[in-house]
Amino acid sequence: MTQEKYKVIEVVNEKSSDVVWHQASVSHDQREAANGHAPAVLWFTGLSGSGKSTVANAVDRMLHDLGCKTYVLDGDNVRHGLNGDLGFSDADRVENIRRIGEVSKLFVDAGLLVSTAFISPFVEDRACVRALLSDKQFIEVYIDTPIEVCEQRDPKGLYKKARAGEIKNFTGIDSAYEQPSSPEVHVKTAEKSIQECALQVVSYLKESGYIKV
Repeated sequence: MTQEKYKVIEVVNEKSSDVVWHQASVSHDQREAANGHAPAVLWFTGLSGSGKSTVANAVDRMLHDLGCKTYVLDGDNVRHGLNGDLGFSDADRVENIRRIGEVSKLFVDAGLLVSTAFISPFVEDRACVRALLSDKQFIEVYIDTPIEVCEQRDPKGLYKKARAGEIKNFTGIDSAYEQPSSPEVHVKTAEKSIQECALQVVSYLKESGYIKV
């Protein structure tokens, strides 16, 4: 980790001794029981254009249709507000994921199945989010799509701009993407339809006991 990244983490970790966790009158267990399923973060990670948001939303639709309480945190949507002050340097990417991790933790506390669709390129940052949550509450979903396929799709024209030098620090071009070594779900969108990819994720949730339908 660079000194710049360390500096960001040190600043955001400064806390007042007067800040204490407020215990809600409705417990986490009560919320989980009311929702009828175990809560977790479905952490979709992969290159730009890999299909993270598309698969995450297809999973969300399937889960909603099954009666699950869900939400999707999308990378672009979050940067419109909560993370609108962040750029795409390594340090800003670290802070982007830290904030999303904390928000995801709150959704899990509310008993939801929350999907996050972020490139989240660094192994260490994904591990930090996993560490925020209890055992089995973090499900890493690796959307494994070859960069050649991502560039062919290039829905926003970002790869073209990155290749032309118009965008700096672009993951897969001039910024690293560190692949997950042992994700809970390994999805290959170049080999399956969107529905098949989503079903793979939902099947994992059923087989692992998160949802009982």
